Amino acid sequence: MSKLTKNQKLVADKVEAGKAYSLKEAAKLVKEITTTKFDASLDIDVRLGVDPRKANQMVRGVVTLPNGTGKVVRVLCLCTPDAEAAAKEAGADYVGLDEYIEKIKGGWTDVDVIITMPSCMGKIGPLGRFLGPRGLMPNPKSGTVTMDVAKAVREVKQGKIDFKVDKAGIVHTSIGKVSFTEDQIYENAKEFVQTIVKLKPAAAKGTYLKSIFISSTMSKGIKVDPKSVE
Repeated sequence: MSKLTKNQKLVADKVEAGKAYSLKEAAKLVKEITTTKFDASLDIDVRLGVDPRKANQMVRGVVTLPNGTGKVVRVLCLCTPDAEAAAKEAGADYVGLDEYIEKIKGGWTDVDVIITMPSCMGKIGPLGRFLGPRGLMPNPKSGTVTMDVAKAVREVKQGKIDFKVDKAGIVHTSIGKVSFTEDQIYENAKEFVQTIVKLKPAAAKGTYLKSIFISSTMSKGIKVDPKSVE
C-alpha cells in the first residue's frame, strides 16, 4: 500500500469518508484542506433528481452571490451609441458594437460575459457559431439581453452568475475563492442552492437534491447534507 503524502494525510484526518457534513462545517473544512499556494477557486456540484433531456425538467437560472465570485469578470457590452456612456459608467470593460462584432468574427473572444440589447440581436445572431461553444452567446433568460444594459453590467460585476443543469443532471459552478471567510463561503453556497430549490420543476418527482459536494481547485470534494441548506 502506498504511503500517504503529508497533504493526503491532512485530508484523511479532517474529512471522514462517506460522511455528509453540514454546509457550515463544509465551508470551514474546505479552507482547512486546501493546500495550494495560489488563491484556489471554490466549486459546488449539485446533483438533481431531474431528467434534463425533457424540456419540462430543465433547470436553468441566475443568482447574484452575496459576496461575489472573487474573480475579475471581463464584460463586453454590445449596444447602441446612446447606451455606451451608461455601460462604461457601470463598469463594462469593452463597449461598442460593429467594431467588436468584426473582432469576434476574427476570432477575438477575450471576455467572460457579453451583454447586449434586443435591438442589436439581429447583428449578433450570426456570431452564434463563435460565441455559443464558449458559453458567451447573450440570452434573455440569463439577463444578458436587456434594455437596461447598465444594470446588467453592474449585476455581473457584483457577482451575478447564470447556470444550468448538464446532461448528467448536475449543476456545477464556482462560488468564490479559498481566501473568502467561512461565512462568505457559507452565504454564497446557501444562496446558490436555495435558488436551485426555488427552480424545482413541477415535473420532477422523488428526491430533488440528490447530493451536494463542495471542493476547491485540486482538493477532495466534501459531501454536504442537503437538509442543512434547505
